[in-house]
Amino acid sequence: MDRKTRRELVERLNRDATLIAARFSLRYRAVEADRANATSRYGICYSDGTIRIRLRHATTGRPLKYSSLVNTLCHELAHLRYFNHGPRFKDFYLRILAYARAAGIYQPSRPRRAASPPALAPRAQPAPAQPAPPPRTPTAPPPTPSGGAVQLDLFA
Repeated sequence: MDRKTRRELVERLNRDATLIAARFSLRYRAVEADRANATSRYGICYSDGTIRIRLRHATTGRPLKYSSLVNTLCHELAHLRYFNHGPRFKDFYLRILAYARAAGIYQPSRPRRAASPPALAPRAQPAPAQPAPPPRTPTAPPPTPSGGAVQLDLFA
């Protein structure tokens, strides 16, 4: 991402942060781009009101979607009131996110629907039951001449 694009992105985030902060009576100092090698977080909020947001994906290095940046911005703005991740913070963060969505600031892309699974072939119907064949009775070997070998046909 070149410097101009980065600057324009941070300016847009600051404009949106100003609207959100005014709606919820929050005071922040500035929204800045986090350092390029930040990989352990998407954003950070300092007690002086400075908010830093990572603009690139940690592993691929690709620019993050603006909706992801706004989501992070809303999270960090909520920290201006609740500096933890407790239940009140979560409720407030969701209120900010809902406002940002209603104001057209937060526009998450809709998840793509997975392709419907291929139609399954109808199950083969089991063959009708056949009566079991009668049990086979062993047959006696044919008589043999005295002293001769007997060949049994066991698989007949």
